[in-house]
Amino acid sequence: MALPAPSYLNALKDGTLQRRAEQALAKLAHCTLCPRRCAVNRTAGETGICKTGRLAKVASYNAHFGEETPLVGRNGSGTIFFSHCNLLCNFCQNFEISHLGEGRELDDEQLAAIMLDLQQSGCHNINFVTPTHVVPQILSALLIAARQGLDIPLVYNCGGYDRVEALRMLEGIVDIYMPDFKFWDSTTARDTCDAPDYPEVARKALVEMHRQVGDLQIDRESELAYKGVLVRHLVLPGGLAGTAKIMQFIADRISTDTYVNVMAQYRPCGRAREMPELSHALSPLEYDEAVRATQAAGIRRLDKPRRVFQLW
Repeated sequence: MALPAPSYLNALKDGTLQRRAEQALAKLAHCTLCPRRCAVNRTAGETGICKTGRLAKVASYNAHFGEETPLVGRNGSGTIFFSHCNLLCNFCQNFEISHLGEGRELDDEQLAAIMLDLQQSGCHNINFVTPTHVVPQILSALLIAARQGLDIPLVYNCGGYDRVEALRMLEGIVDIYMPDFKFWDSTTARDTCDAPDYPEVARKALVEMHRQVGDLQIDRESELAYKGVLVRHLVLPGGLAGTAKIMQFIADRISTDTYVNVMAQYRPCGRAREMPELSHALSPLEYDEAVRATQAAGIRRLDKPRRVFQLW
């Protein structure tokens, strides 16, 4: 039995997708799309924290088999990895991409062509990695790709630092939200990414994402996810991530049926060694404690921790 049609196909038919793309692009002229609210004119080449103007920059794309099992299936998740970031964690495992901006700028037609190429290769979904700062470019390219036959689900794979106002432009368009919930404590968020408001922003964002798409829905026959929320949480050394409080929030405010990937692959990358607390890898004991906290909250945890991401 075929999976349900992606949400954006209805948005294409009734004109919603075109309206949202136009509205989002207009916001680039005074950009407050993300919580940084830089207010620069990205259409004129000005850039703020994300160092991205009118054109999105892509570091890599391909069928990716290191993502969560419900996304990978037999043929992989069609991952598009955007350069730059609006959060800029000092321990980022893809520092060269997020901080240094490795990649190349693509116009909307080129980005649409990538989506169609990934579909043609058999990928089960289009997986936008680090998309928060390029929502307008994604919507504009999606409009082109959908008109040319794109018909697989969209995955919004983000750091959780997203404004509700921007997420609402994606309602009825994104099928699967896959946010990180990185930190519970504002001091940790301030010290690692200069974003003390991250915990509050992430809580509001996760509530909005779940309101739009609900719990993760997985087709029994194919074992592929086609709609819903899947949360990632990277366990940090010394309990810096606040795992227990995050899991309790998810249980109390989102759903105990939320799929959460509790990830064990932390290692000091980027500028992490500038903080003594983050200068060493996660220990097995620390990870086990995080798993127990997840179980204590009654959260549905993915059976296999996500593998370390490798660039292709």
